[in-house]
Amino acid sequence: MTQPNFCGRTRREFLWDTGAGFTGLGLASLLAGDGFLGKQTKAADGETPFVNPLQPKDPHFDAKATNVIFLFMYGGPSHVDTFDYKPELYPLDGKTIPVKTFGRGGHKNEGRVVGPKWKFQQYGECGKWVSDLFPRLGQHVDDIAFLHSMYAESPIHGSAMLMMNSGRLLSGFPCLGSWVTYGLGSENENLPGHVVMLDPTGGPISGAKNWSSGFMPAQYQGTLFRSQGEPILDLKRPESMSESVQRKLLDTLKGYNEEHAASRTGNSDLDARIASYELAFKMQRYAPEVVDFSQETKETHDLYGIGDGKRTDNFGRRCLLARRLVERGVRFVQIYAGGNHNDNNWDAHGDLVKNHEYHAGRTDQCIAGLIADLKQRGLLENTLIVWGGEFGRQPTAEYAKGTGRDHNAYGFTMWMAGGGIKGGTSVGTTDELGSRAVDDRFHVKHLHATILHQLGLDPNALSYFYSGLDQKLVGVEGAEPIHQVIA
Repeated sequence: MTQPNFCGRTRREFLWDTGAGFTGLGLASLLAGDGFLGKQTKAADGETPFVNPLQPKDPHFDAKATNVIFLFMYGGPSHVDTFDYKPELYPLDGKTIPVKTFGRGGHKNEGRVVGPKWKFQQYGECGKWVSDLFPRLGQHVDDIAFLHSMYAESPIHGSAMLMMNSGRLLSGFPCLGSWVTYGLGSENENLPGHVVMLDPTGGPISGAKNWSSGFMPAQYQGTLFRSQGEPILDLKRPESMSESVQRKLLDTLKGYNEEHAASRTGNSDLDARIASYELAFKMQRYAPEVVDFSQETKETHDLYGIGDGKRTDNFGRRCLLARRLVERGVRFVQIYAGGNHNDNNWDAHGDLVKNHEYHAGRTDQCIAGLIADLKQRGLLENTLIVWGGEFGRQPTAEYAKGTGRDHNAYGFTMWMAGGGIKGGTSVGTTDELGSRAVDDRFHVKHLHATILHQLGLDPNALSYFYSGLDQKLVGVEGAEPIHQVIA
């Protein structure tokens, strides 16, 4: 009877070699990881030393932040109902006035005012006015810098999402998280450098384009994490393959690669693929520990609003997971609050009160808890938190009846905290109606430039050569950071 053939060997030969002959490659892998065999590990050209694309890199200058948590309020929260206090709007409620707006309904020259539906109160030593939608977050305004004069080109979700995430209206460009991990690498060898967590109702419009690495290598794209169950889908190894067998097979592949590196020509990406397999193997071992919240105290669970039946449970879990990830050296974490379509996100075209009370109610405590938790652990000073959506909303009604507001890219609010940001500050203004930014107008590119700057990266020098250009997140024209909010 003919023996089955495995990689050019009989089954018995294969099992013998796997059990004895290749075990030395495991030691070689460990030694290479420590640099002992660095000169023998080559890139695709057989000459250049191979470098893991996610290994930590030095910033351009001393950084004030080492990690980023981007809280993305998908759909576009209304700035005049949250953090941009406009007392002039209250008495105008229901009146039709001249005002230029541009949303999904096109350009308009007048509209029916929808007065703010919540009262505002002053908080903190800075006396910041905050809507009753965010009473817990209001307790932390002295740690927050509010950017009230943001603007962008597009009032349409798809292109506005891409602009906020990648600095471009068109798809195919690396997102912010990819630029960060490209520029700095990751401080954790066992987890991705760039993690994305979606809302349980679904992903945002344009999907994976929002966390794509574009024309950069795939190692820099976002990895989807879940806060419950298996943290990463499709990562669990087959039951028939033990960890030791997987480790030996991986070492065999690496050994083959090193043995034949000198004879390879062209632009082979085998080294990069092996690095990806190596990371996947490590994630199978270490990712489950990251989502094991049993290690956290009841006080921490309560701080984030985690508990059965609580409307804050899911977003609270994702915020806690974000803290655990940056605590372990993950460079960039993005959390989406809101998903899918219509009232599953902040896109309040119909009933503004129902929509915003739902989404603010499930995020306020969690975000306040995240700030408090990071601060008490000494992590807020080097973790940069960014909050905002792809645009804001108009001060006028979209329809003849109702309280729904259309999209507004002319002026909206975002905020930042931690990571060397000057808390208790508010910069820029919109007009008295909140319809457009008028003073110290900041484009999305200025926000991106500020994030990179706080991480020690020069936004006008960080580039990746592609299609004949030194591509940059802030574009070839460049952008300056928002210096008014930098401590």
